[in-house]
Amino acid sequence: MPTLPDFRLETHFSKWEFKARYHMTASDAESLSLRDLMAMASDEEREAFEGMWLGYTETYGAPDLREQIAKTYTRQSASDILCFAGASEGIFAANNVILDRDSHAIVVTPNYQSHETLPVAICEATGIPLDPDDGWSLDIDRVAAAIRPNTRLMTINFPHNPTGTILPRDRYDALVTLCRKHGIYILHDEIFNGLGPTGAAHLPFIADIYERGLSLNVMSKSFGLPGLRIGWIACQDTEILSKMERMKHYLSICNSGPSERLTMIALRNREKLLARNCAIVDENLPKWDAFFARYPDLFDWHRPDGSCMAFPRYKGAEGADEFCRALVEESGVLFLPSTIYSSELGPTPADRFRLGFGRSNLEEGLAALEAHMKRNHK
Repeated sequence: MPTLPDFRLETHFSKWEFKARYHMTASDAESLSLRDLMAMASDEEREAFEGMWLGYTETYGAPDLREQIAKTYTRQSASDILCFAGASEGIFAANNVILDRDSHAIVVTPNYQSHETLPVAICEATGIPLDPDDGWSLDIDRVAAAIRPNTRLMTINFPHNPTGTILPRDRYDALVTLCRKHGIYILHDEIFNGLGPTGAAHLPFIADIYERGLSLNVMSKSFGLPGLRIGWIACQDTEILSKMERMKHYLSICNSGPSERLTMIALRNREKLLARNCAIVDENLPKWDAFFARYPDLFDWHRPDGSCMAFPRYKGAEGADEFCRALVEESGVLFLPSTIYSSELGPTPADRFRLGFGRSNLEEGLAALEAHMKRNHK
């Protein structure tokens, strides 16, 4: 197994996430306390949690949990669901099961690092850059030109991390048609599906519309419950699921039993949680609109289609990296500079940063940011 490089985003967060006073770049929605989540539980669910046996759980995930997850899709059953200890484990398993050294993979850039690092560690890969001049959309003709006889996997992520872009439905359908023609699996990182401003037009889950689609989801982002560490992949190809289950034997083996019970409670209140988190997005986005309107010479601001992230351009002379460094070191405000999203497969923007707006109490961070701007950019 090759040595993987440092995970730049996680290394950056390891240094700053719990040290910076204002975490303004979070990609997850506002979380709940255990007390608040348990308040949504029925008496039966509360007893199932408090009285559960703390032994090993099934590698695939608890049967009733998988049935509950399947209800979030239109065409899936419990047999189409494999649970993981978070989304990253699912990404690792999918790449290692589908790809081998003779394969070829296609990934969009910029992207969450493991979507590139893992296929590159296994086989040859081609990056397809999203175009900022086209709303960060995906050029399907470029995807078609990148396909080789040994192309096995295409990885996408919409709403996209870090831009918040949602692929137009006609391009999404064209991508599925193209991959179906060539027998290519699509791993769709859908962990932000359902989260975004009012009117966001989310795509259908890939597992529901494509027989070789792998729908990756997790409780961490749209639901705002990363502490549960429960994710899953939905896929109609049960042979692929079986291979990933055997891969999981080398990873987490099984999930946390208490987390599975808590996830059941959360998913039975799915609509309530998503409505709550989308309302926070609706409340926070106008505050960012107003901030960037005050600094048109320093920033290019584009409202995202979905998720709780955006990727504005910084136009200051010192560059985005130095802007982010000074901001966190001098004022305690944490952003992610776009160099975190650099790619080995082609150029990516170096003049942007990721910000978040899915958490409450945004005003405190904005006040610190505004004070920093007044001190340093008069």
